[in-house]
Amino acid sequence: MGRSYFIHTFGCQMNESDSQRMGEELARAGWGRTESAERADLVLVNTCAIREKAEDKLYSALGRYRVLKAQKRLKIGVAGCVAQQEKEKLLQRAPYVDFVLGPDHLDKVSELAERGGLETDFAETHEYLFPQADPETSRGNATAFVTAMKGCDNVCSFCVVPYTRGREVSRPYAEIVREVSSLCEVGVREVTLIGQNVNSYSGGCGFAQLISRVAAVPGLLRIRFTTSHPMDLSPELVRAFHDVPQLMPHFHLPVQHGADTVLQRMRRKYTIAEYERRIAGLPAGLALTSDIICGFPGETGDEHQQNLEFLERTPYDNLFSFIYSPRPHTGALLKLEEWGEVPREVAIKRLDEVQALQRARTLTRHRGKVGQILEVLVESPGFGRSRENWTVHYEGTARVGDLIEVQVATASLVALRGPQVRMIDPARAQPARERVRLAVVSQ
Repeated sequence: MGRSYFIHTFGCQMNESDSQRMGEELARAGWGRTESAERADLVLVNTCAIREKAEDKLYSALGRYRVLKAQKRLKIGVAGCVAQQEKEKLLQRAPYVDFVLGPDHLDKVSELAERGGLETDFAETHEYLFPQADPETSRGNATAFVTAMKGCDNVCSFCVVPYTRGREVSRPYAEIVREVSSLCEVGVREVTLIGQNVNSYSGGCGFAQLISRVAAVPGLLRIRFTTSHPMDLSPELVRAFHDVPQLMPHFHLPVQHGADTVLQRMRRKYTIAEYERRIAGLPAGLALTSDIICGFPGETGDEHQQNLEFLERTPYDNLFSFIYSPRPHTGALLKLEEWGEVPREVAIKRLDEVQALQRARTLTRHRGKVGQILEVLVESPGFGRSRENWTVHYEGTARVGDLIEVQVATASLVALRGPQVRMIDPARAQPARERVRLAVVSQ
């Protein structure tokens, strides 16, 4: 029997994509995938370093896998952002780990699985090669992640990404279009273009142009992207939401806080007025989502009130909100004593207020959809997502990859439910796709 691997993934879409690429690399080296760590010969933990809790989860998981390693012959590897951040320290804290692998060296995972060791240096920007996806991995799936760029040059004071993912590198647009085309050939109908700061993309064209080129791929029904920076929300990208029918009306644009003084300490380089001007041109009905950090160092009661007032007047569809988490090497950590740490009980209270505000709005919006008919892309039997990225559970016979209409019968905070009304023929949108295709040719 051949050797088998199990990958435990923490974190964002970039980590999910990286896990898929590492699995493909291991498969090329003769490893087989298993869904259980107990049946694996290799356990690979792919990590996230955005928040402190993610690191706690890593070491908790490693403790469980250490017990498993004592019971059988098992190799343990750690990849991802914590691997890049901790480097040798991780091996010192968890000496039973066999190898540590940074995000720039996914192609070396099978080699390290054999010999062990440490690979965490950053590749030179001009030498970095993006891992090539194997479309067969996505056969049978309706959706897939496609990496457009990696890294971030903004160096926000709360964020560890520049220290774990490096400087921005954009993938050539022709390579992205080829990958999307290969995915559509195996049945994928929606792609999400991903990167730490994806709308700063510069791989031979601007990000809005990239979207138009991807939209011209035959068989592609939907395009999404994440994550974006407000400073890179260009007029061309705003127009793309109006003009490109495959670009879904859902936009995740992290604001991080509603007070200009906090944004200055965060090094966000925009004001709330500038943010509001940039989103004003987005289409009506677009589902706008965002990130909010509560309890950032030095946050006063007045700044928190400004945050609430901004959130009350900004029609977010959903929020991902967190208490500030100190991260190694970051400016906020270095300034923590000067700015002052917000007591945890105060930060928790402020987070509760932010989340209560958004929960009420999200629930009202969801309940307002009862009786309406939504277009849904089926991702698994009985489950799909609307154009706005709402979770929809349906009763019907549609299969993965089908585009259907669902009439909403009930709504909760997290999902909409209702019966399948009818199938949608994707060809009915063909004239709009042809307009996109002609626009790309003319560019």
